[in-house]
Order: sequence, then C-alpha cells, then structure tokens
Amino acid sequence: MENNILLMTDSYKVTHWKQYPEKTETVYSYFESRGGRFPHTLFFGLQYFLKEYLQGEVVTYEKIRDARELIKLHLGNDNLFNEAGWRYIVEEHDGRLPVKIKAVPEGTIVENLNVLMTIENTDPKCYWLTNYLETLLIQVWYACTVATQSREIFQMITKFAEETGDPSLVNFKLHDFGFRGVSSVESAGIGGLAHLVNFLGSDTIEALVFAKNYYNEDCAGYSIPASEHSTITAWGKDNEDKAMENMLDQYADCPLVACVSDSFNIFEACADIWGGKLKDKIINRNGTLVIRPDSGDPKTVVLAVLDILWDKFGGEYNEKGYRVLDSHVRVIQGDGVNFYSIKEILEEMRAKGFSVDNIAFGMGGALLQKLNRDTQKFAFKCCSVNIDGTEQDVYKDPITDSGKVSKAGRLKLVSVEGSDGKHTFHTVKSAVTMETDILEEVFCNGIITKEYSLAQVRENTKIETYEGLCV
Repeated sequence: MENNILLMTDSYKVTHWKQYPEKTETVYSYFESRGGRFPHTLFFGLQYFLKEYLQGEVVTYEKIRDARELIKLHLGNDNLFNEAGWRYIVEEHDGRLPVKIKAVPEGTIVENLNVLMTIENTDPKCYWLTNYLETLLIQVWYACTVATQSREIFQMITKFAEETGDPSLVNFKLHDFGFRGVSSVESAGIGGLAHLVNFLGSDTIEALVFAKNYYNEDCAGYSIPASEHSTITAWGKDNEDKAMENMLDQYADCPLVACVSDSFNIFEACADIWGGKLKDKIINRNGTLVIRPDSGDPKTVVLAVLDILWDKFGGEYNEKGYRVLDSHVRVIQGDGVNFYSIKEILEEMRAKGFSVDNIAFGMGGALLQKLNRDTQKFAFKCCSVNIDGTEQDVYKDPITDSGKVSKAGRLKLVSVEGSDGKHTFHTVKSAVTMETDILEEVFCNGIITKEYSLAQVRENTKIETYEGLCV
C-alpha cells in the first residue's frame, strides 16, 4: 500500500490548523537531544525519511479522500480535517510539501542540547504543515540513538585496543545480531544501517538493503558462515564432535567460520573437542575458527574459555605485553552483550593479561531494540513564528521541569574553537551572529537538495570533536 503522509501524524495534530493565532504565516521548529545516556549525538537517518516519505508528489486527491473518510470516523466530526489546506497543496504545489528542512551533515557528532535539524513552511498558507510533520520526522531519534550507542562502543573498544592490541581490527569487533529482536523490518533496516555507520560487521541483511537504496552503498557490511544450535544439536549430543568437524570441513575454503559451542558443555567442547579431537585440523586449516559461547555470565565464561584455549592452542605476547591466542582460534561473545557488559568483559580480559584482539562481540536486542526516544531525550519543538509579517520567539519553560525548557528564535549551529584547539558545537540565534551555519538545507518544496552517501557519512564521523565516555 502506498504511503499516505496525511495519516502519518498524531490524531490531535489533525486539528491544529484551527489553533494557531490568526494571520500566522510561518511556523519554525527544531529537533535536538536534550541530554541522555551519552553526552553527544551522532546524527543519522534523516535521508531515509526524506526519500521514503517526503520527496515528490506525496499529496493527491485520492489520499485526501482516504484521509478525510478515516478522520471523520476516527474523530467523529466532519469539520476537523483540513481538506482545503491539503487540496491547496495539490493545486498550488503539485502535491509537493512546501517546507524547508535544514540539518547537520549526517554522521556529524554533536554535543547534546544543540539543534540538529530545523523545519519551516515555505508557503504562508501552509503554516500548519510544519508541526504536522513532527510525528514522522522525530522518528529520526531511533537511527541517531543506535548510531550514537554504536559509536560509543567503538570508542570504548578502541581505547582497550590501543592499550592491549591492534586498533586497526576494531571495525569488526561489534557484530549486529539484532534483526530478530526488533519490532519491524523497517527497524532492522534503518537501525542496522545506523550501526554500520561505525562498524563493518552485521548479520542484518536488511541493513545492507537500506544502505543500497537510501545511501548509495553497494555493500555496507560483511559476515561469515556460522552455526546455530539447531545445526549442531540436530546431530545429537553424542555426535557433537562430528557436527563441529563438519563445520571445519564444509567451510574449509573460508578464512573465518564461527561455531556455537555451548549446546551441552562449553568447557568440555573447548578442551576436548576443539582443543583435543579437532586440534590438528584447526591448526592445519588455512583460516580461523571463531568459538561462540552463548550462555552463562559473559565475563566469567569468556575468561574461562580464553584460559582453556590458551592452554590448548597457546599463542604469543604482543608488543604491549598482552596474550594473543594462536591465529587459528578466536572467540565471539553474543549472549548478554550490551554497552556495560562489553566494558566488564574487556576490563576482566585486561586484568588477566588477554588482548582485545582475541574477541569480538555480537550484540542483538541491546543494539537495536533496548532503546527509546528518552535514551537521548530527543525533542521537536516550535521556536519561532511569523504572525502578520512579524517574527516572534516561541518557547516553553515549565515550572515543574527545568529539563524541558525549549529554545527560542531562529537558530544556527556554529563551530567554536576552544583554547585547546578543539572544536565544539553551539546553538545560537541567527539574528545575533554572522557565523557560518553548520546546518545545511537538505529538503525544499518536495525536493531533496543535499544527499549523502554512506561513505560520506562514515567520513564525517572521523571528524573528532570529543573523546567519548570514560573507560
């Protein structure tokens, strides 16, 4: 079914065209992170919404009819739906939305409490349209939050790698296992792609589809052959060794193969099967076996597995003095993985003298699903209106919650260089500064005016303005 932009809003917004002051001509609103779990936000995902929902002739007489009929039943009144306003967009704008959107370049990492996007109507008769689109546009919070958390984990692992291993390997240290744990295919696509802004490993194929369709990237991420419990336990408990040997045989020409190894006893599997019956086959293989624990306390099990593998396969001490297993074996932890458990595991490994090079992580629900709009406290608020030719500031300042004070006036995002030479972003009123606005026009009157490839987004993340959370 074709998207109907008229219905992609909250019910009460349908009635707001009657509520603005008389002679309102422009409504100007902004999007920001008001704080949250992480001190910065990686801005990403707006382009998907522009391409999928806003560009082109998105308003038609047929869609107006469908919306009118549903809203009449829904609200129980024939006079609440703004049919004349929508017909005006068809007749005067060929069904294209008369709004202008400016946004920070996708991939940019911005301190919280700064403007990330602005939107305003370009036709005075469509003043009501700006905040009608809030419900849809504020959903950019999801991709921003996934990308931000993924980036913070990238920074964390990088710091451990700088101390104990090889930082050049970090791109493949966090693998997306989240497809099955999200609420929709769309969430998997845009959330999985948000993760791939930072890392290159993913089992969420839909993210690759989104990357190709919306960000001009032929292949955004990579994976390897891997088992699941069904393909191992189907052989029976007494034949677990045969199931594991089959993995080595079937993928003999693959540089990497991963095998879940906790179907019965992870410690015996590592010591007696991988490090015993199949050791020679692993050592003589032109590639690396990645062993996957999948139950128990993550940091306890990981360290026990590393100890067993070190005992059975040996390894070497790298130039930083940390143990790195023989190159034919590695570990991936995919159970109970989140921002905090990754840190705990890596701290435990460091304490026991193991390099981060020995391990990768697979993150599922905690990567793509255990997040919400309040994780980074995203908000979309009106901050300026033009009434009968006069611009005036708009804001709210609730006495009951100082954290919900909103910005006032037309806004710019500017870059400020500190005494240490580092740049930070600050939001200022357009009227009080001549500084260059970091926000760029990306959409105007139904046309995408600025487009980013995934390669450009990734490049923007490399412009460091912060050091991430303390490890």
